[in-house]
Amino acid sequence: MAKKNFPLSKVYRLLEPGPVVMVTTAAKGKANVMTLSWLTMMEFTPPLVGCVISGRNYSFEALTKSKECVLNIPTVELAKLVVKVGNCSGSKVDKFNKFKLTPSTASIVAAPLIDECFANLECKVVDTRMVNKYNFFVLEVVKAWINPAQKNPRTLHHQGKGVFVVDGDRIQLPSKMA
Repeated sequence: MAKKNFPLSKVYRLLEPGPVVMVTTAAKGKANVMTLSWLTMMEFTPPLVGCVISGRNYSFEALTKSKECVLNIPTVELAKLVVKVGNCSGSKVDKFNKFKLTPSTASIVAAPLIDECFANLECKVVDTRMVNKYNFFVLEVVKAWINPAQKNPRTLHHQGKGVFVVDGDRIQLPSKMA
């Protein structure tokens, strides 16, 4: 099979891990939400998640100062809303009101949970050594919530330029991983 050159500027579209999440932060008494797809699991116990939040994003300062957030995981039913949230800045608009998102009080962090999301992960920033150079935060999940009424939730995975893949068929294969 003949391979074709692929632009380096588009490599992220091949590796985008997903799922897309909605990150909530709270600073100076104001909650904000942003859409994020650049994240990765780093460890199982304790659960560590790495994520990149641009220094140009309104949430960057709130996360840097508060050192906590919530990763809210939406399903495909919220896809259009997720994109709308990602296409505006919390510095200009109260996204919870504009998009009729329902905030709930988290149990450990100040940032709110988003009720419409099927899962919510309360997180604390545990490593900032790569923030100045790469905008890369290491988060520890300190509390996790799911909506048990949502059976087989289908998450979104961003491939760039407004293209998403939706989780679909599940298969189970033998595994020796514990």
